[in-house]
Amino acid sequence: MATGETSAEPLSIGEVAERTGLSVHALRFYEREGLLVGPVRRTSGGRRRYTAFDVDWLLICVKLRASGMPLADLKRFAELVRHGPGNEAERLRLLDAHRQRVDAQIQALEECRSVIAWKVGVYAEHLARGEARGLWDPTA
Repeated sequence: MATGETSAEPLSIGEVAERTGLSVHALRFYEREGLLVGPVRRTSGGRRRYTAFDVDWLLICVKLRASGMPLADLKRFAELVRHGPGNEAERLRLLDAHRQRVDAQIQALEECRSVIAWKVGVYAEHLARGEARGLWDPTA
């Protein structure tokens, strides 16, 4: 995932929050928890300055978290990336296990969607006929 950034201009925490959808508070949390792959640089006044690489990494983190990756796994993944080459097999195992969990969630949601679609059809059919007979009625 690339940000399309053409300049090496450092970004403020507010700019990164806007680009990633993470709050300033969440960005500080990610840094504090060791979820970034590099140190966040700071100005002489102590303000955080992020790079396009940081944004790209955070965008991946957002997707991994949105798909349910536990923080402990994300932290381990970041740690592996920080350590550099040589641990790619462990990174792959971690990502593949997460993909399998996501696939199982998708399958479960598809089963739920199927039941919902069936029930929508039942209600649509009854309404088209102008009668509610045959639908669940707790007052009957």
